[in-house]
Amino acid sequence: MAAPGKAGEMPFLDHLEELRWRLVWSLGALVIGVGLSFYFLFTNDDFILRVLADPIQPYLSDGKLIYTHPAAGFRVIMNLSLLLGTIIASPVIVWHLWGFLSPALYSHEKKVVIPILVMAALLFLAGCALSWFVILPLTLKVFAGIQSESLQPMIGVSEYFGFAMGMSVALGVAFELPTVILLLSLLGIVTPSMLHRFRRFAIVGSILLGAFITPGQDPMSLLLMAGPLYALYELSVILSAVIFRWKARREKAAEAAEARASGAPA
Repeated sequence: MAAPGKAGEMPFLDHLEELRWRLVWSLGALVIGVGLSFYFLFTNDDFILRVLADPIQPYLSDGKLIYTHPAAGFRVIMNLSLLLGTIIASPVIVWHLWGFLSPALYSHEKKVVIPILVMAALLFLAGCALSWFVILPLTLKVFAGIQSESLQPMIGVSEYFGFAMGMSVALGVAFELPTVILLLSLLGIVTPSMLHRFRRFAIVGSILLGAFITPGQDPMSLLLMAGPLYALYELSVILSAVIFRWKARREKAAEAAEARASGAPA
């Protein structure tokens, strides 16, 4: 792809051919990543499953998860392999995505995109870590506390890992709010004044989402969930203001340059 506004742009069919090969390389990296992950997890399955089951260990009657399907353990290993393989292959995938899109971006746009990608990856990992090490143990504690003495917990391995991984990925996605707001601010769809007007709704939304993810009457659990969510909104407001001022300076500089080129006073 040629830089915007320059002559000698690549023909459309050449674009398709380049995209096809980049998709092939990305898919190959994904297959290799999943294969390596599956081999590592399959050969160390007992250790890996013990580590991942650690948050729920205190609430198991005999210290072990149960399974009701012969392939339950394999499914868990396969799902973990897909997740870990995607993480391993993500640098290659992002590299080829960047290689395909970067020629169409201006130099100042390239300087913004790379930090956004890094920020998105760090925020996703932070959300997953918060879910796994803080929110998940608290949620399991609440669920275990409302069990009747007449009930015997028999938690399946597939159900537990599906619940734990789903919560972690969901919170990781929720932590992408600053990235989304930043991109919308770059496009001019969102402004700092708009975000200031919606601040009260953000507070209520953070509390409701925190209460949904951490059920129970424990206010500390609610605070540990709602606090980071609202902090992400405030971070989004700050980033939007930075982008707004940056765009205003660029527009002013462009107008001054155009005025000098036309001979008129800046």
